[in-house]
Amino acid sequence: MAPQDTKSTLRIAIVGAGQVGGAVAYALILKSAACELLLVDVKVDLRDAQIRDLSDVAYAAGGGVRVRAATHHEAGQCDIVVITAGSKYSLGETSIQHMHRNVSVIRNVVKAMTPFRSDAIVLVVSNPVDLLTSIAQGLSGLPKSQIFGSGTFLESVRLRGLLADKTGIAVNSIQLSVLGVHGNSQVVAWSSATINGIPLHKVVPPDGFGQDQLAAECKERAESIFYAKGATPFGVGSVVASICASVSFDRRDIQPISHFQPEFGCCFSLPVVIGRQGIMRTIKIPLETDENAAIARSAKRLKDMMEKLGS
Repeated sequence: MAPQDTKSTLRIAIVGAGQVGGAVAYALILKSAACELLLVDVKVDLRDAQIRDLSDVAYAAGGGVRVRAATHHEAGQCDIVVITAGSKYSLGETSIQHMHRNVSVIRNVVKAMTPFRSDAIVLVVSNPVDLLTSIAQGLSGLPKSQIFGSGTFLESVRLRGLLADKTGIAVNSIQLSVLGVHGNSQVVAWSSATINGIPLHKVVPPDGFGQDQLAAECKERAESIFYAKGATPFGVGSVVASICASVSFDRRDIQPISHFQPEFGCCFSLPVVIGRQGIMRTIKIPLETDENAAIARSAKRLKDMMEKLGS
């Protein structure tokens, strides 16, 4: 396995050069997770401005990462393709309008990139991430292990941080994941949470930090950022760069990301091992009956939505 500070030789394309795409590129440059970043956007002036700005970051970082413009076809031939197009809410847009707009965007950009390079890894970031990842899988022609979404990775990171703040325990000692369908129906896997392998409830009593309040705070924090900015670019950029680094350096990290669940016929987040070939395997973690039931209910709703959309 390559050291974390080794410069990657992979090319990464970012489709969508707005707030989120720019933040992803910025984080990737700082991690030296690519030798070349290709930016794709229908807004040519925005794309070119981002390239000039990010090139300055690459110069300052001294890592030799090249940033340039590309077509959708070129993007599909890269080692990793990150799709952020359409991820930001437009002013006055409802959730339903946003969903339909992004469904149309994901269909168009995936079709424009096909056929993909046979070993390409495709990472969907745009929301609703599980729905769009499921749609992209059906259109890509790639193995399901090579196309997945950012899922609940950011929410898991945020919740671990909030718990660390509440309990005074280092965040890297906390193993806790948010699972299922991203959004209001996502499930916090409290029953499997540990502190360095010790069950959480044996280290900190549940009433010592307020599980329900902490889960609510995790959602409210995201909502407050969306309300003010329309996106969570820095948080998303950080976790997407982490996923790309796991692929670039074949790290075999374990994180909850959105991927295909054969039992339900759609994508949602469970912990997986991430490496150069994409998803190496799913990690089965023990959950309580009510946690499994909540995940199953939300997956069924997602599958029903996909059928209505004809996906």
